[in-house]
Amino acid sequence: MLLQNKTALVTGGTRGIGYAIVKKFAEQGANVAFTYLNSEEKAKLVESELLALGVKAKAYKSDAGVYAQGEQLIDDVVKEFGTIDILVNNAGITRDNLILRMSEDQWTEVIDANLKSVFNLTKHVSKIMLKNKSGSIINLTSIVGEKGQAGQANYAASKAGIIGFTKSIADEFGSRSIRCNAIAPGFIETDMTAVLNEDTHKSILSNIPMKRMGKPEEIADAALFLASGLSTYVSGQVLSVCGGMNR
Repeated sequence: MLLQNKTALVTGGTRGIGYAIVKKFAEQGANVAFTYLNSEEKAKLVESELLALGVKAKAYKSDAGVYAQGEQLIDDVVKEFGTIDILVNNAGITRDNLILRMSEDQWTEVIDANLKSVFNLTKHVSKIMLKNKSGSIINLTSIVGEKGQAGQANYAASKAGIIGFTKSIADEFGSRSIRCNAIAPGFIETDMTAVLNEDTHKSILSNIPMKRMGKPEEIADAALFLASGLSTYVSGQVLSVCGGMNR
């Protein structure tokens, strides 16, 4: 039980990588707050699943990309759970298009959801962690943020920004025993990759040394490492979980 008596907040916790993280954290003894944006029914099912593991859990409808909603979320979680020891900034979207066809809205939506959300939640949680003189902040970036990808200039920019943000926060908060790290997943079996056609899928696998996509649970294992006492001297790092693609 690596997270016994810890409280974690995970944005975008109802599906894919976010769901795998909230489940893993609860299995390891953490009390878990998580956010959702649209599917209240799914959120309640996840909440019930976590409660059945014997921990405290609660779903919050919140748009992490909106500054005021992020502030209210942190206040509500602290009021309910008492504190926040771990923050996982996982919420994110894609609006893929070639730059010549990309609209301003497609750019802004992705930057707000993927990058501004990380600023919002980190800023608002910082007052709690600074008071406690401890905490672990984990930001989900992507190998696309390190390598780039045609048709994903908005997504790549948002994920690259997360890397710079992570390293800066590690510098700012390190003296108060607050760690900030990022996880850079490669191609993971989620809703986003499930829609790929067969040719695209084969092309992706040909570029992965391990010749398979990753599982959300493998990202959750990395998050557990960075959230727990196993990584107390790890900060400002980007952990690539990509089957060897980024080497």
